[in-house]
Amino acid sequence: MGYPYSHEKEVRLISRGFGDPAARTLDGWKAMGGYEGLEKALEVGPSGVIDEVKASGLRGRGGAGFPAGVKWSFMPEKGERPHYLLCNADESEPGTFKDRELIRWLPHQLIEGCLIGSYAIGAEHCYIYLRGEFFETTQVLARALEEAYAAGYVGENILGSGVTIDITLHVGAGAYICGEETGLMNSLEGRRGLPRVKPPFPAAAGFFKSPTTINNVETLSVVPHLLTNGGEWYRQWGTEKSPGTKLFCVSGHVRKPGNYELPLGFPMMELIEDVCGGIRDGNELKAVIPGGASVPIMNVSDCLECSLDYEGVAKAGSMLGCASVIVMDETTDIVKQVRRLVQFFSHESCGQCTPCREGTTWLTRILSRIEDGRGTEQDLDTLLDLGEQMTGTTICVLSDSAAAPVASSIQKFRDEYLALIRRGERVGAA
Repeated sequence: MGYPYSHEKEVRLISRGFGDPAARTLDGWKAMGGYEGLEKALEVGPSGVIDEVKASGLRGRGGAGFPAGVKWSFMPEKGERPHYLLCNADESEPGTFKDRELIRWLPHQLIEGCLIGSYAIGAEHCYIYLRGEFFETTQVLARALEEAYAAGYVGENILGSGVTIDITLHVGAGAYICGEETGLMNSLEGRRGLPRVKPPFPAAAGFFKSPTTINNVETLSVVPHLLTNGGEWYRQWGTEKSPGTKLFCVSGHVRKPGNYELPLGFPMMELIEDVCGGIRDGNELKAVIPGGASVPIMNVSDCLECSLDYEGVAKAGSMLGCASVIVMDETTDIVKQVRRLVQFFSHESCGQCTPCREGTTWLTRILSRIEDGRGTEQDLDTLLDLGEQMTGTTICVLSDSAAAPVASSIQKFRDEYLALIRRGERVGAA
């Protein structure tokens, strides 16, 4: 048994050191081939790095799935303003716990990825924005960064190359909205973490109005392996459009919850029934949220033929997102769980946009009323109408994220809503 569970079908690439305290150290990381990717990057030059990442087909692991190499290529040529790389380590989506573990067990992997990414886009300074609650994780990363500075991997004249790249850790204050890239930039600048209207996009005018690229922890953790082994090597896993491996955070009613690194395109039911040991207590599967709290809910029929890649989950009617798979069994009260999700988004809304500020509040109130047995059938139409008005009408997608589980749950589990409305009785026990 591995950390805390492992499975023979896993492909341990970026999670190879999970559970091994030695992997946290500079010597431990170098024993695993660490910093060879950085040396290769300095040999091939910035354009060579970007070409290798493009060849790999690596897509951003923060949720959007945009090709990382293409994103890097959007950065303009060096001019008067400095370039910046920002690492988004503000992991706050309900159901996610992959970035925390990547930093906790393999901090040098992330540092090396940040160095390679910074070099590729011409940035001399990288900021890692950490979630405020990551106390232990931040300490681990800070110690690793001190080691990397002392060894000459970070700072002035890296490995005698004449390249200077500094890395600064910045700890947030626990706001979910700062995980949105432009809200993160505002927070990092010392302002309220309010998302910005785009355009201008960060590559044109981002952090301190300078060209900026923002990448997720998992995305940057893959990069050292791509430079060491080559982009085509990475394509041996996954699918044509979704290459490589992915960390899946599985939580909920399974026997073996945890982080599993699997090839993209892995069958969802195989993940649940085989890798995770099946549904606990002998119960039946009822629903799955495949990509964190902000994506549409799937019922059993949606899951049966679903492959866990960006295209496969979209075909099944949801989104892969950050691949945080929340599994719910037959005892689950869907209305209660949707209300809890929406209540979270309502609490975390920055209040800047009216459809989000007011919409999330009203969704929570109506769902609470239905849950208490005081709802009407007209409430369901109101919820759907509210969701439509909240979707695509705000600066960031928090509003859309709150509307998605509501609309999908009414579509897939309407009978449960109606049972509460008509009888005032809760369906399910948990």
